[in-house]
Amino acid sequence: MSASPVIPRTETQVAADLTDFISSSPSSYHATDTAAARFDSAGFTRLHEREKWSLKAEQGCYVIRDGAIIAWRTPASTVDTSDAVPGFRVFGSHTDSPAFKLKPGEEFAVEGTRQIGVEIYGGPLLNSWLDRELALAGQLSLADGSVVLAQTPSIARIPQLAIHLDRQVNDGLTLDKQRHTTPIIGLAELAEADVIELLAASAEVDPEQVVGHDVYTFPVQTPGTFGAREEFFASPRLDNLLSVHAGVNALIDVDAASLDSIALFAGFDHEEIGSNSRSGACGPFLADVTERIIASLFPESPRSDYLASLASSICVSSDAGHAAHPNYPERHDPHVRPRLGGGPLLKINAQQRYATDAVGTAAWSQACTAAGVEYQNFVSNNAMPCGSTIGPLTATRLGMTTVDVGPALYSMHSAREMVAIDDVVALGAAAKAFLQG
Repeated sequence: MSASPVIPRTETQVAADLTDFISSSPSSYHATDTAAARFDSAGFTRLHEREKWSLKAEQGCYVIRDGAIIAWRTPASTVDTSDAVPGFRVFGSHTDSPAFKLKPGEEFAVEGTRQIGVEIYGGPLLNSWLDRELALAGQLSLADGSVVLAQTPSIARIPQLAIHLDRQVNDGLTLDKQRHTTPIIGLAELAEADVIELLAASAEVDPEQVVGHDVYTFPVQTPGTFGAREEFFASPRLDNLLSVHAGVNALIDVDAASLDSIALFAGFDHEEIGSNSRSGACGPFLADVTERIIASLFPESPRSDYLASLASSICVSSDAGHAAHPNYPERHDPHVRPRLGGGPLLKINAQQRYATDAVGTAAWSQACTAAGVEYQNFVSNNAMPCGSTIGPLTATRLGMTTVDVGPALYSMHSAREMVAIDDVVALGAAAKAFLQG
């Protein structure tokens, strides 16, 4: 087994490592590829769903389904006895982020410029995407049935209308999602740019062989630290690559020899559009993988043992949450005021938009205590219903105890979000303590 990569520990190391991870992950497909490369370096074995699995003790494995990835480490003892089979300790996240998805069809010329059609993916803060240099990234399917990753250089921009042509813009900006969010990629008088050719060239494939694509825009500005003492970190896709980064590094860092449960990381796709896909949290991916793990480790066990394993399992669903905003204090609960730098959030909602209950709270509290980090409660203002995430979906799908947590952000769903570096470090430490058990 190859040596594990060095896991970052200090704030500076974590910021640099997170920068590398996010910069290498402009789409959900690239994020799974980036995670897989790290697992490969740590000696994990890639498995394929169409093949038989033969697992053993203290083994690290992973499997990819489209833009989703599940990885795990088995404990030292996997001997089937009269005792119940081990449960899972799952750290869940999602690999996708709000963006604009490339529509099929030709480029078109408007007012001397060449443009491409895009469709809004998820719920981006539209104004934050204006006047930013954008590139395209995603996957291309080829005529032979293969799939390749592709990524263009900076080629696009959505220019905002000048204030001279909209004198009331500062009283309230309204963007038409069809007319006002179409990127410009060149001058119409020049040769046709052909985005598919650019994507194909980046993947070193013949553009004539491209028969389909799942391609998204992303801002090209590099993540970076800022603040009076460089205590903040700004980046696209912190929601939710920050949690993916924490979970991947945590799983690599656990000590398999001292595990009592099966430590598992899950990075689902399509959370930003409801998770209803074969690679989303509503799909069967996690159920399929966990059942196959138990079946491979304990081939003589009946399916009831797998169900017992789920009953003794727990999932931490890690997705970004909101810190109380200093310029909009009325938008938050008047008494529960999570802040940047205060530690990861424990997300609670009476309507089960988050799956946290008292049992899950205790498990998260134990993990944070073991990691030596503080956590903070998050609840929504009653007049402002909160969003949801993969936690309730996982609890409903598999019936395991689930607790929703996550880093506190400003500017969530912006093209450039903001977090405190201390919270990035704390989330990673808590993730490892939870998976270690």
